[in-house]
Amino acid sequence: MPTPSSATTHDVVLIGGGIMSATLGVLLQRLEPTWSIALYENLDQAGLESSDPWNNAGTGHAALCELNYAPLGKDGTVDVTKALGINEQFWTSRQFWSSLVKDGTLQDPKTFINPLPHMSFVWGDAHADYLRTRYEAMSAQPLFAQMEHTEDPATIAEWAPLLIEGREDAGRIAASRVVGGTDVDFGSLTRQLVTAMAGAGADVRFGHKVTGLSRGTDGRWEVSVKNKAAGTEVVDRARFVFVGAGGGALSLLQKSGIPEAKGFGGFPVSGQFLRCTDESVVNRHMAKVYGQAAVGAPPMSVPHLDTRFVNGKRSLLFGPYAGFSTNFLKTGSYLDLPLSIRPHNLTTMLDVAKDNMDLTKYLVTEVVKSQDKKVESLKEFYPEAEGGDWELITAGQRVQVMKRKGRFGGVLQFGTEVVTHGDGSIGGLLGASPGASTAAPIMVKLLERCFPAKMAGWDGALKELIPSLGRTLNDDPALLAEVSASTDAALKLA
Repeated sequence: MPTPSSATTHDVVLIGGGIMSATLGVLLQRLEPTWSIALYENLDQAGLESSDPWNNAGTGHAALCELNYAPLGKDGTVDVTKALGINEQFWTSRQFWSSLVKDGTLQDPKTFINPLPHMSFVWGDAHADYLRTRYEAMSAQPLFAQMEHTEDPATIAEWAPLLIEGREDAGRIAASRVVGGTDVDFGSLTRQLVTAMAGAGADVRFGHKVTGLSRGTDGRWEVSVKNKAAGTEVVDRARFVFVGAGGGALSLLQKSGIPEAKGFGGFPVSGQFLRCTDESVVNRHMAKVYGQAAVGAPPMSVPHLDTRFVNGKRSLLFGPYAGFSTNFLKTGSYLDLPLSIRPHNLTTMLDVAKDNMDLTKYLVTEVVKSQDKKVESLKEFYPEAEGGDWELITAGQRVQVMKRKGRFGGVLQFGTEVVTHGDGSIGGLLGASPGASTAAPIMVKLLERCFPAKMAGWDGALKELIPSLGRTLNDDPALLAEVSASTDAALKLA
């Protein structure tokens, strides 16, 4: 017999213990220290789904090496608009983290961020021509002025020797590099933020699953929560709710009934990495090296050979190998996808399916790819790789956004989508990339949409945390130099 529900109230309820909820919670505590906040996480610890370091690439996404952020146009030019936007956002996150390190909210920055060169590496005439064009377009911008470029194998060998050793002369190769990249352990960062929230008075509950979300007659949101260990239930009545549940966000936003969530669907993509078990190989590579995505492959499956720092230990990963699974969370259910289908998103999902057969075929091919075939892909980057020195690990689930287009159409997008109700009482985040790296600017954007009347009063506190907020660093090289120096010092990146 189920235990009768009890009731509690909070000003704010955060659903999910990932980087987004953690960031928003810390922000709100600074802006409104008297507000009561509760965070409910289904698992036994914060940051165990997409924020966990083994469930993501750990790249501080700043468009330094990710080629999909600077697409080649039909006219032969490279559009750097998206790359500039993502880089600006990462500087916002860097400033936010720096401020929290300075005031003691975050621990030694080495526990969550480390300096690491970011590289792009390609082969073949067409790709080499593109990378040169990309370099010329990007290095002309102040944000990317530190970028280097070469087609000299000896120089590339200095930057990343594994890429060159054993490589037969098969045509042109090219590489671009920015030394000032980063590797980020978003799991550690998330857990530190949540610990700080709890220390500042937030009610943080692990092992608590949100099962329902509805609007009460008095305008408050009624969040139904089950304590999995005790079997008890509670209804938390909140003035504001943030759905930061990763792949679980779509179903909860659907349960809320807000019209802004209608028409959205989720397309789950799973991932795997090869992790090197030979320390002598691990210690000879010190970079994140991104290549070009295969034809038909989603942007998040761009192959990359990555140095990682997790719990202070250096490691080397290659991947990701994309696949398809119907669960929306790594710990979710295979019924997640079919249960997400609604009359309002069916045409969206069918239209996306019709227009993305190449993607579906690619994902199915990836699923059935053998370990040997995966090692063959690795050898394109690291010719002398030995398959026996690499173990296959399962990464996280990414639920890409399927969005309504027109009356009956739909489009698959590979970014993030902030969904908020018209009255600002509830918001949520759908999608994945660039995700965690841009948590701070995304949450500031959410505040602007949900609390427009308060932003003027919050401006001073926000600019203490993020000094360049509201200004464009690419348009102000002096400010960029100032922000770069201060964050390098605070985060021990210099």
